[in-house]
Amino acid sequence: MKTITSITQDEIDLNTLLQAITDDGTGAAAIFTGMVRGITERGDPHQTTYLEYEAYQPMAEAKMRQVAQEIRARWETVQGIVIVQRIGRLYPRTPTILIACTAAHRDTGVFEAARYGIDRLKEIVPVWKKEIKPDGEEWVEGEYHPTPGE
Repeated sequence: MKTITSITQDEIDLNTLLQAITDDGTGAAAIFTGMVRGITERGDPHQTTYLEYEAYQPMAEAKMRQVAQEIRARWETVQGIVIVQRIGRLYPRTPTILIACTAAHRDTGVFEAARYGIDRLKEIVPVWKKEIKPDGEEWVEGEYHPTPGE
């Protein structure tokens, strides 16, 4: 059972990552990829020139490993897990995050596991983004709100 978690400035290579978590018993992969929107509907619809993602890498990767452990605890049939967050300056149509879970069959919870992965990542992994627009910039409030001891 292979797990890959990372914060990177490099392009996310889906094929390489899938190959790394796949073995001869793998028959299904559920994949979620988040991307930079060129038009954002949050508030007043507006154009996004680019996003700047930042993270404190050691803490963010530790939280990503926690998410992977939670997935394994809930879905014992999941074979491989990838959680990769890209940071730096990212332009519209660029993948920013990849969550992938593999299993022997599609009906073993692999879809639910991948969905849980992205939802949980948004809850506990400290990654920040600044949206750069033609008329200014703003930090986008995420869903991460640490609690004591977290």
